Amino acid sequence: MNMKNIRLLALFLLPGLVGYGQFRKYSNEFLNIGAGARGLAMGGAQVASVQDGTAGYWNPAGLMGIGTVPQINLMHASYFAGIGKYDYASLALPSSDKKRVVGITALRFAVDDIMNTLFLVEPDGSLNYNNIQSFSSADYGFLFSYAQLLKSKGEGSLRFGANAKVIHRSVGKFAKAWGFGADLGLQYTSKTWQWGIAARDVTTTFNTWSFSFTDREKEVLYLTNNEIPVKSTELTAPRLVVGLGRRFALGKQIHLLAELNADLTFDGKRNTVLSADPVSVDPKLGLELSVKDQFFLRAGVNNFQRALADGDTLNQKRVWIFQPGAGAGFRIQQATIDYAFINLANQSNPLFTHVFSFRLNLVANKPKKSSAE
Repeated sequence: MNMKNIRLLALFLLPGLVGYGQFRKYSNEFLNIGAGARGLAMGGAQVASVQDGTAGYWNPAGLMGIGTVPQINLMHASYFAGIGKYDYASLALPSSDKKRVVGITALRFAVDDIMNTLFLVEPDGSLNYNNIQSFSSADYGFLFSYAQLLKSKGEGSLRFGANAKVIHRSVGKFAKAWGFGADLGLQYTSKTWQWGIAARDVTTTFNTWSFSFTDREKEVLYLTNNEIPVKSTELTAPRLVVGLGRRFALGKQIHLLAELNADLTFDGKRNTVLSADPVSVDPKLGLELSVKDQFFLRAGVNNFQRALADGDTLNQKRVWIFQPGAGAGFRIQQATIDYAFINLANQSNPLFTHVFSFRLNLVANKPKKSSAE
């Protein structure tokens, strides 16, 4: 039975899950996409400057920047011509003493309508397209955040934050996983400078997978030389993101924010600017121009890699490639709408997508004074 489509199914079912308790270099990658059009447009350089509800994703310490009222953030994006759908939502709630913030973040990345061709070929070798069914592969992440003001002096403040995260991954009725992990963050902000550090998966995040196949499905997988997975655990190694930002005054009401991040991984060599064993470093650069703190223009670059040059028939010439991004935003009273135009591949192989996000500060209506007052 020669069924090439089975390999596609196996790609979704077997994301390196055979074996027990193994570190995966690219585990839970949906949690590295980003959150909010602002951060995506700035190339993901957010760990030092993020001050809104998306900080629950980038650096939980930044949640202290939301102010004194609750805040909602929403985002939707479609990838690969709508094949992949990515949704993000968060709610941040400050305490009455203005020294603490709690938040919850939900993320979902899903590929729907995947064709299950396990039973496309009948035992007699004929094709029966009525046997094709569809399923979805979906990844969910839930972050429960806490931020606290540690020290405030003059125009500077030192903040701490932490995340507890729950992960659920599902591949149709075939495979499901639950995972747990934690993040920590620090952030210092002043009128001019910002710095931040986020330690992600500090406890080593793990996903425990379980599989469910009928006897008939197991038989087809065996006959098509596909390994039948068993219960296993997938481990995500810790990573460290450090960032430095500076705010420049270009006019009375015009400012430029520049931020540089370094994403440090500790699981061996990666195709990054600094590739070593065990530490690799991936830089990110973001810029944001603000006018009256109401209109914003943004740009960023990240994911620098060495790749073979286009048109090099000898496959010997290597060049640097990167992923660019750009965007804009505007704020009207308590609502902010942001837009990002980002490349999912690199500058020489464009694969762009449009991302919109919405932010709303929930301001309670003040009671009207009575005529007697």
